[in-house]
Amino acid sequence: MMTQSRPEEGRAPPLRARGAFFGWLDIVLLAAALVVCGYFVWRTNVQLHYRWNWSVIWPWVARFEDKEGFVAGPILVGLAVTLRLAVWGILLATMIGVVMGFARTSRRLFFRLVASGYVMLIRNIPPLVFVFVFVFFITSQVLPALGVSERVKAWSPATQWVVEALFGPVARLENFLVGLICLAVFTGAYVTEIVRAGLQSVPRAQIEAGESLGLSAFDVRRYVVFPQALKNVVPALSNQFIQMIKDSSLVSLVSVQELAFMAQDIQTSTRRVFEVLLFVGALYFIICWSLSLLFARLEHRNQS
Repeated sequence: MMTQSRPEEGRAPPLRARGAFFGWLDIVLLAAALVVCGYFVWRTNVQLHYRWNWSVIWPWVARFEDKEGFVAGPILVGLAVTLRLAVWGILLATMIGVVMGFARTSRRLFFRLVASGYVMLIRNIPPLVFVFVFVFFITSQVLPALGVSERVKAWSPATQWVVEALFGPVARLENFLVGLICLAVFTGAYVTEIVRAGLQSVPRAQIEAGESLGLSAFDVRRYVVFPQALKNVVPALSNQFIQMIKDSSLVSLVSVQELAFMAQDIQTSTRRVFEVLLFVGALYFIICWSLSLLFARLEHRNQS
């Protein structure tokens, strides 16, 4: 006699099929968003008597000239600076965060106090205040004394080309480095907490097992703790990279010519405020949303 199979107890109910994207709540929210957008367009056309003119945007994006060919406009130039700031900024912030994260979990009180003071100071200061204080009172006094731009100009043309490809024009290199260091120090405080949480997520039994094998404290952190913590912090670091792209707009206040800075110049020149801001906002959204999908796919592949 065959017995009817019964579902296992405690098993979670099956999730909705992956292809079923829209439910009734999704449709309601999408309709509400469309209504808000329609109201915004109606408000600008009727109440503000604003006449949309998107054609003025495209020459600032890119243009084609007979002699030079394809020429990138200020928007693409600013976008390239933004991406450079984000990539180098997250790398430098990660190095700061790893050092401070290990210091936050150190057995020595001095290291814990230094790392805790750094995190508490940065995370409890408004970003705008931090940018101005850091740039005008700290970085602006150090980098000009080092003469970075003059040193780079003395290098070979091939080396200068590499520097420009990685960091932008040599003439504005110091300005770029100011914004880069500012963003890295600011973001490093948040990366520190990510690294600390990753280190503390490693089970104590793993550490004790490494110590029982005769490994030193440094080797335990190097071979046992760090590899496991790295896997735990990668998703959070990916989100922090996306946040870095958006936070890069802060350094436009100190004349770093990234995307937000270029948008301010363009809207002043063209007097087309809505078109410029909406176009630049759409660029930020497309980049951040694409990276979110990419990182989510990579995270799902690593877990499977």
